[in-house]
Amino acid sequence: MTIHINNTLTRKKEEFRPLKKGTVTMYVCGPTVYGEPHIGHARSAYVFDVIQRYLKYKKYKVTFVRNVTDVDDKIINKAREEFKGEDLNSAVKKVSDKYLRSYHRYMDELGIQRPDKEPKATEYINKMKDFVLLLIKNGMAYESGGDVYFDIKMAKDYGKLSNQSFEMLESGARVSPGENKKDPLDFALWKKAKEGESSWDSPWGKGRPGWHIECSVMSSDVLGDEFDIHGGGIDLIFPHHENEIAQSEGAGKKFARYWIHNGLLTINKEKMAKSLGNFVAVDEVLKKYSADVLKLVFLGTHYSHPVDFSWERMEANKEALGRIIRFLEEVKKREKGHHQIGGSNFKKSPLAAFKKQSDNIYSDFEKYMDNDFDIPDAFASLFDIVRAGNTVLHWSKYDNKKHLKHLKKASKAILELGDVLGLAFKQKQAQLSIPEKDINVLIEKRIQARKNKDFKTADKIRQDLDKKSITLEDTKEGTTWRVK
Repeated sequence: MTIHINNTLTRKKEEFRPLKKGTVTMYVCGPTVYGEPHIGHARSAYVFDVIQRYLKYKKYKVTFVRNVTDVDDKIINKAREEFKGEDLNSAVKKVSDKYLRSYHRYMDELGIQRPDKEPKATEYINKMKDFVLLLIKNGMAYESGGDVYFDIKMAKDYGKLSNQSFEMLESGARVSPGENKKDPLDFALWKKAKEGESSWDSPWGKGRPGWHIECSVMSSDVLGDEFDIHGGGIDLIFPHHENEIAQSEGAGKKFARYWIHNGLLTINKEKMAKSLGNFVAVDEVLKKYSADVLKLVFLGTHYSHPVDFSWERMEANKEALGRIIRFLEEVKKREKGHHQIGGSNFKKSPLAAFKKQSDNIYSDFEKYMDNDFDIPDAFASLFDIVRAGNTVLHWSKYDNKKHLKHLKKASKAILELGDVLGLAFKQKQAQLSIPEKDINVLIEKRIQARKNKDFKTADKIRQDLDKKSITLEDTKEGTTWRVK
C-alpha cells in the first residue's frame, strides 16, 4: 500500500509521493536549548522518530534533519542567570552546550534515534545574513533602525498554512515597544543587538538573526530549496512555520511539500507549564519507569491529537507492557521445552483465530501505518496478537511441537514491528523490597504448605509477597517469581 499523509498545508489526506523515488527528505524543528528536556519535547521527538523509522521500514532512504536553536532570548536570559558576571557570548555558548548535551542524553535514554544532520543556528549566521540580503533585494524585507523586518504585505497567500486571512491576523496584531516595523504583522529577520547581548557584525550593524529565519536557511542548505516533509509541534504552525513559508517563497524557493504537526501534551487535562506546577521532566519519568512505558502512553493517541499524561496512565501502561514482555518470555521458555500445564478449555480451538492474526500481522500493521501513521491502531494490532497468543499458550490441548512455530512467528513479528515503534520491550528493574534468598525461602515454605494441603498458609505467603511487588507463577517445572 501507499502511504497517505494528512497534509497541514492542504488540509487533505494525500498520497505521499516524494520528490525522488525511494528517497525521503525530512526536516523537523528541534529544541531551543535553555533547560532540561520535558516530556512534551519527548513526545514530539518520538513522533518523528517513529515516522522516519517507518519510512525506512518501507525501504525509503531517509535524510532526517532536526535543527538546534542555540541562541535566542531565553538562552540569553538563562546565561545571565547561570553565569553572572561572565562574558555573555561565552555564557550563552556554555548554556546551549550544557542543555544540548542534556537533550541528547535523555533522548538517547528514551531510545530516540539522533537525526542524520543536526545544524545549529550559530553555525549559519553568515548564510542567514545572505538570505536576508536576498529578501531585501527581492523587495520582501526592509531595514529599520538596525532591525530588518519581513514585509508581510508582499507575501503571497500569507496565512495558507494556518488557514487564516489577513483580516483575522490583523485583528490581534500589535507593535511591541521598541519595534520599528511598518505593520504589526511584519516579523524580525535580524534584530539589533542590545547592550551586552550576543551579536554578530552585519550590513545593518551588530545584531543577531530572528528565530524564523534559521529554519528556512538550514533546511534549504542541507536538503535543498524543495524537500518532502516538514514537521513540528502544532503550536509552531503560526507564526513560526507560516513565516518560514513566507521567507522561503519570498526568496524564490519552493520549500516543503508535506507538513506534519504533532499535538501537544497536557498533564491531567491541563496545559503543561512550570507556572502551574505540572511540569514533568524526562529525568523524573525515567527514574520510575522504562522508556517503553512513556512511549506506550504516547502510542495511545494519534500523533496529531493532544495526549494527556498522568501517573495513573503510566501505571496502566506499565502493566500493558508487562503483558507483552511476559508473552515474549513465555514463548522463549516453550522453545526450550519448558511450559505450564494448559488450564483453559475452549469449545472451539483458539489456534485457527491466532494463526489468522499471526499470518496478517505485517499487513495489518502496514495498513494502519500507511493511513497517516495511525500508530495507536498499529500498536493495537500487535497487542491483539499477544492476547490471541496467550489463549494458545494456556490452552488445555496445547502441543509444543504443533503450536510453537506459530507462536515463534508471532513473537518475531512483534519484536520487528515493535522496533519500528521504537520499543525495546524492557521494564525498569524495580528494587527488591526483600532479599532474593528470603523470597526463595518463602517459596519453599509455600510449596511445603501446599503439599500438606495447608492452602491458607500458601495463600498468605502469595499475598504477602504480592504486597512486596513479587508475583509468583506456578509452572509444570515449579514455581517462579518476578518483580511487578
